[in-house]
Amino acid sequence: MPLSVATQRLSVFVDGNNMFYAQQKNGWFFDPRRVLEHFTSEDGGLSLVNAFWYTGLKDPQDQRGFRDALISLGYTVRTKILKEYYDDNSGRYSQKANLDIEIVVDMFNTVEQYDRVVLFSGDGDFERAIELLRSKNTHITVVSTEGMIARELRNATDRYIDLNSIRKEIEKRDSYH
Repeated sequence: MPLSVATQRLSVFVDGNNMFYAQQKNGWFFDPRRVLEHFTSEDGGLSLVNAFWYTGLKDPQDQRGFRDALISLGYTVRTKILKEYYDDNSGRYSQKANLDIEIVVDMFNTVEQYDRVVLFSGDGDFERAIELLRSKNTHITVVSTEGMIARELRNATDRYIDLNSIRKEIEKRDSYH
């Protein structure tokens, strides 16, 4: 029996570090609670089955309050300690967590639980995973921002949403704690 629109199951995957830089570039930040509210009310009848948030940490206590808040909102939080890399070209050190594998593993480990995915990332490394999920009749929406979305990822997805186009629905309000 095919699923009706009213019973579409949604999973949200947030590449936290990628989105931090996208939000910094845009000059505003989104509220994780409003993100879930926006995508479950947007099409009406979407049922949230999973929400995952991935982030790199400087140390095990880093972002503790934020991670606890995410968990209380219903997110499953996946973390990895940041690794430092030296860039020969710039002569500078940078830090990366590289949680792409964890995101893809969770996408495929939970694939039977959802019909629709919202992926917050602009990383082109997700192109093949998105193609495979779409071949299983999963509807994929990618949320990122201009200048930070890989062309390959944008072309592989069913729908692309620029963060700035949904700013008023998901922006963190100063009065919210």
